[in-house]
Amino acid sequence: MTMSQTHQLAACPGCEEPLETGDLFCGACGYDLSAVPAPPLDHPTIEMASPVPAQHDPQLPRPARPDEPTAGHAVSGHAVAGQAAGQAVDGPAVDGGPDEYPLPAPDPRAAEPAPDTHVARPPASGATVCVACRAGRVDGDGYCENCGHAQPRERDHMEQELGAVSAVSDRGLRHHRNEDSFALSSTALPDGSPAVVAIVCDGVSSATRPDEASAAAAVAANESLLAALPQGTHPQQAMHDAILAAADAVNSLAAEPAQGSPHESHRHQNAPACTLVGAISAAGLLVVGWVGDSRAYWVPDDRTTAPARLTEDDSWAAQMVAARLMSEADAYADERAHAITGWLGADAYDLDPHTASFKPDRSGVVVVCTDGLWNYAEAAEEMARVVPVDAAARPLHSAQVLVGHALDRGGHDNVTVAVLPFAVEQQGAGSAYP
Repeated sequence: MTMSQTHQLAACPGCEEPLETGDLFCGACGYDLSAVPAPPLDHPTIEMASPVPAQHDPQLPRPARPDEPTAGHAVSGHAVAGQAAGQAVDGPAVDGGPDEYPLPAPDPRAAEPAPDTHVARPPASGATVCVACRAGRVDGDGYCENCGHAQPRERDHMEQELGAVSAVSDRGLRHHRNEDSFALSSTALPDGSPAVVAIVCDGVSSATRPDEASAAAAVAANESLLAALPQGTHPQQAMHDAILAAADAVNSLAAEPAQGSPHESHRHQNAPACTLVGAISAAGLLVVGWVGDSRAYWVPDDRTTAPARLTEDDSWAAQMVAARLMSEADAYADERAHAITGWLGADAYDLDPHTASFKPDRSGVVVVCTDGLWNYAEAAEEMARVVPVDAAARPLHSAQVLVGHALDRGGHDNVTVAVLPFAVEQQGAGSAYP
């Protein structure tokens, strides 16, 4: 191995996941493998001292007496220093005299390492340790106080597969953190039939703590649905109530003091806010609900039939199109297109949750996503072209493909996608709900 080659590790020092040749970072925990110190070189030889001067210097180790073993001799009289250097020495010192190259006597202070003011002290018990230098403490903003290395965040890339529904969320290529969130769940209706839920939320970047807002909304909406659906609440009403519960959760964040993160310094100190879109598949009924500009698309398994967008944006562009003041193409090309007119948050206008229910007559998948995806596949036909044909059978793979589509085209925003298959066993099957 040359000096320019990186030493190879079999497993990550941080999480012990197996590594492959050439890995620079651990794929599981993000450990920076370039920061792992190289293994020490093997030096089996012992460095020998200079020849003993004719006149003994009191500062130098004195030569050993013939009847006394030295640091360069074994007790048996064999010169191990010469052996270690690769010399064929196999006998006692000549004439029993002093060794020609005596080793200095061991210094008792040599075992005590000199203090190094540049070595980071171990972090306090319970503190998070830097994945790069493994010595510094990680501060509240996610950076090592010793080496300054940014720590991988759990939300930078998230994936979840839950039976018949899957979701993927990624920070994207331009943002310093992921401000999206999602929640997946399944439960049973009173008749025992399954109900599957997908919730996707997008934090409003111009607000404070948008990542907290999206996470709080996703959790609250999901918990509300899990409580209502088993009790027999109609899915459309349950979705409406879930959006209100999500709004309450985001509103409550406004009463909490801001943490003053450096990344928030450029933001106005307005209330945390986010958008929400959700879908429920239950007893032959497909229900969607939303506030803001996150969307849901219907993509049938039979690609010869038309796909559809199931939601209408709460945005400036949508208002211009609805008022017939601009064409859809011109409106969404305008720089004001993504200015939202509806959101969840304490400073939102009168909250008006949107819900809609459908009874598909054929099988397909619902794509629930933030604008980080649909910016690169806006029309329903464009979305259908990038959704894999086997999406119903492989929802996680399909969500991964869709996130990859957004990243390949620039990844300018956080991107979150949930893929929810909707199966119709019999053509025109009825529904448990009117």
